[in-house]
Amino acid sequence: MAPPILKLDDIHLSFGGTPLLSGAGLQVEPGDRICLVGRNGSGKSTLLKIAAGLVEPQSGEIFRHPSVTIRYLEQAPDFSTYATVEDYVAEGLAPGDAHYRADYMMEHLGVDPKADPKTLSGGEARRAALARVLAPEPDILLLDEPTNHLDLNTIEWLEGELAATRSALVLISHDRRFLENISTATVWLDRGTARRMDQGFAAFEEWRDKVLEEEEAEQYKLARAIVREEHWLRYGVTARRKRNMRRLGELHDMRARHRGHRGPQGTVNATVTEARDSGKLVIEAEDITKSFGERQIVKPFSLRVARGDRIGLVGPNGAGKTTLLKLLTGELAPDSGFVRLGVNLEIAVIDQKREDLDPDDTLSHYLTDGRGDTLLVNGEQRHVTGYMKDFLFQPEQARTPIRNLSGGERARLMLARILAKPSNLLILDEPTNDLDIETLDLLQEIVAGFKGSVILVSHDRDFLDRTVTSTIAPANPLAPDGAWLEYAGGYSDMLAQRKGAAAEAKAQEKREKQAAQDEKGSAERPAKNKGKLSFKQKFALENLPKEMEKLEAQIATLEEKMADPAFFQRDPEGFNKAAGKLEGLRADLAAKEEEWLELEVLREELEG
Repeated sequence: MAPPILKLDDIHLSFGGTPLLSGAGLQVEPGDRICLVGRNGSGKSTLLKIAAGLVEPQSGEIFRHPSVTIRYLEQAPDFSTYATVEDYVAEGLAPGDAHYRADYMMEHLGVDPKADPKTLSGGEARRAALARVLAPEPDILLLDEPTNHLDLNTIEWLEGELAATRSALVLISHDRRFLENISTATVWLDRGTARRMDQGFAAFEEWRDKVLEEEEAEQYKLARAIVREEHWLRYGVTARRKRNMRRLGELHDMRARHRGHRGPQGTVNATVTEARDSGKLVIEAEDITKSFGERQIVKPFSLRVARGDRIGLVGPNGAGKTTLLKLLTGELAPDSGFVRLGVNLEIAVIDQKREDLDPDDTLSHYLTDGRGDTLLVNGEQRHVTGYMKDFLFQPEQARTPIRNLSGGERARLMLARILAKPSNLLILDEPTNDLDIETLDLLQEIVAGFKGSVILVSHDRDFLDRTVTSTIAPANPLAPDGAWLEYAGGYSDMLAQRKGAAAEAKAQEKREKQAAQDEKGSAERPAKNKGKLSFKQKFALENLPKEMEKLEAQIATLEEKMADPAFFQRDPEGFNKAAGKLEGLRADLAAKEEEWLELEVLREELEG
């Protein structure tokens, strides 16, 4: 085992109240591919900042190899002191690093080097930050949500880049497929401590469930031991004569351990409030188009959405996914064509920019729309603090301004609000951003089991595969030109269909090319052969029937032999050899029949 190049040991950190980190650790060796997982608020980003040297713990040991270079990708980079993106990216280079790496990263990530970084969108800012940390090829890359706001093409490019890098990786991400493809080890941060498993994320959930089951069994055993010891103290004969101080001390220790045990963080407990059924036809779009200036975002596109359909929208950033979504829901009028919405529609929307959130609003006011302390959920009046608990918010957070919430907490808050409103059409624009794995699981179950219709925009491949019934994507994924196609199934199904269509197009091109060559050959052949078969062709035409007759006889003999039920029992090896020979004879016969047929056709053409 190689010596660690970064090691955090027994890290403690508290911001008041329950400690955030209480003995957590992290060890990174050369070539590691570690995914750091845990619930929102478990301290993942904080531990990564401690590893990067940006946050000092209250206690614990930190070792960084003196010659090691570290780059940290933060969720919200500060661009305020940089005039251009190029300046921001270049400052990440160490002395001696080649500048071409910065140019290479900006080009492949689609970042304009001369752009003002303060004007970048969320996706552009994330790509610029990635270019800055990837360009130096550091010894250790600490990446906090690297796939947030990236489109699928960029995520897949990033996977390839990280798979090829020599840097050791520590990743935080909500993207299951990304973690499964990249990680070879998993560190689970849970209730302030860290556990490590030397397998990638694909094995994490089974391992986590096993650990929690063992912990639950230990707590049960401890509770029973306490009951037995208390019974001894009260009724034991020895206890009445003389107190056993050692045993009494052990009982106090057991009680303290049992009281101090923090169970795993609860899971979000939520169901969608469904409105009455919509009509069978939810949305009908016929030949809709949309352009902005010279750029055509949607070429003539038609779609029918029926009740129960769950449709995914995918494509590169800037391809027009949100525009198409707004056209389909009637929020934006098409330049041509028409959109007709069905009857009884109750639409609920999660916006990717979280524009529905007022940072000065409180959680309670946002969830109730300022209508007191209760809200109606599934026809039942619920107190806002009780409803907040379902989404892992504490009662004391009811008056907390939204600006104080983390990204994951804001995503959960929007989810709480949208699920409380009666709806039969869910519009979800990047709903998975900032959600932890457990909340993603819940959202997946809600979407997959929703009786109404769902249209969602997402770059999460695993989420799409688990939820949608069809996928809409640009016809040209590398250079979208406004043409959109609908594919049956999820993201992986779409890729398979595209691959099949590409293979069929290539095969058709080959057939057309061969047909052209055959036509050319047919035109030239009479002149060359002067209306006659060659000697070789004549000989084959005369002798092929005899050869085919001989093969047919051999096949008949073998088939009769293999029809004997005792043959296989008597000589399995001989039976298998006979079966292989029979298959070869049949293939030979088919080839000779094909050759004879071609020659016969040619003879008729020449003589005709």
